[in-house]
Amino acid sequence: MNARVVVVGIGGDGWAGLDETRRRAVLGAEVVLGGERHLAMIPGDVPAERVPWPRPLRDGLPELLEQFRGRSIVALASGDPLVAGIGTTLIDVLSADAVEVLPAVSSVALACARMRWPAESVAVLRDHRALGRELAPGRRLLVLSADRHTPGEVAALLDGAGFGGSEMTVLADLGSPSEARFSYAAREWPVDREAPALHVLAVECVADATARPLGLSPGLPDDAFENDGQLTRRDLRASALSRLAPSAGDLLWDVGAGAGSVGIEWMRAHPSCRAIAVEADPGRAARVARNAVRLGVPSLEVVHGRAPQALDGLPRPDAVFIGGGGTAPGLLQQCWDALVPGGRLVAHAVTLETERALIDARAEFGGELTRLQVENVDLIGRFTGWAPTRAVVQWSAVKPRSHATGVQETGESS
Repeated sequence: MNARVVVVGIGGDGWAGLDETRRRAVLGAEVVLGGERHLAMIPGDVPAERVPWPRPLRDGLPELLEQFRGRSIVALASGDPLVAGIGTTLIDVLSADAVEVLPAVSSVALACARMRWPAESVAVLRDHRALGRELAPGRRLLVLSADRHTPGEVAALLDGAGFGGSEMTVLADLGSPSEARFSYAAREWPVDREAPALHVLAVECVADATARPLGLSPGLPDDAFENDGQLTRRDLRASALSRLAPSAGDLLWDVGAGAGSVGIEWMRAHPSCRAIAVEADPGRAARVARNAVRLGVPSLEVVHGRAPQALDGLPRPDAVFIGGGGTAPGLLQQCWDALVPGGRLVAHAVTLETERALIDARAEFGGELTRLQVENVDLIGRFTGWAPTRAVVQWSAVKPRSHATGVQETGESS
């Protein structure tokens, strides 16, 4: 596709707030794309054809852009088009070389200025359902609200998590003559109160006595997850995640997900981490999705199906965790083959049969075997003693980046 698009950021002050560069881009366009609100900001004597965005937006964009191939196109966007804006979508659909971006001041920058919050002290949430990942006393959040109802939903989430004393400030119509703001504590948000259509929500987190901040390090308490007993326990989960080594943008397959704890903690490590949880039991698959939403990673993808068949067609992972089903014919081989070079695989075994499969896998692929057993203090009559849990064998390996055999990146050999 050869179309070139200039994306012009426009603020709440509309045409009057455009500098000479952005105004000249609009005046020189043959076609101006935008939402109805943005198109209405352009003076009537601008000669360009005005075209509203298609619905659904992303699915309709390629056909719309093809329709205007060879004509000069300007797309209007709110503030900075690369801050949760249409600029990012256009670059994905076209290419970076086909898109020029002329930003205005973003709503995030304006919100920080109004709150007097240094940008480096703020977490920006594009999906308010990710709130559970960020909750901590004193944490400052800017929520890019989806609609008028978002503040009410955020208030309920905060109050339910023990952060009902958090101050919520609605910053409406930023940069426009009608700019306004109002604040409530989360627990005092009026049930019937709607926010203006265009707003950013600022939250300063205050923990109540009942709050239970979870943090971002691996090894959340087991009872943080709704589960039926099929759960990778806390200490084993922390060990597995240390070897899976989540990095920004990486994709994990959580195979035999159970309660989804490993995939969820993987995604909590960084906002751009992605995970696909594969679970054969429909009740558990639904439970994984509920846990993901409650713990602030709503974009975790759940695949209901039995591995290895359910893995067919999934995008290649940077890491794979196999919490169950390691004896399924071909599963370990398929997961290893699917890994990108440098990818990490961790599998757990609690039965002798699965342990044998992991011993064979180490012999073929290298890596390390570790036998883990955790003991917890428990009552013995009137006294206390150590109660051992079932031992777990953990196999972990790193797929070589080269095709050389017998040499592992970790320096380990079989």
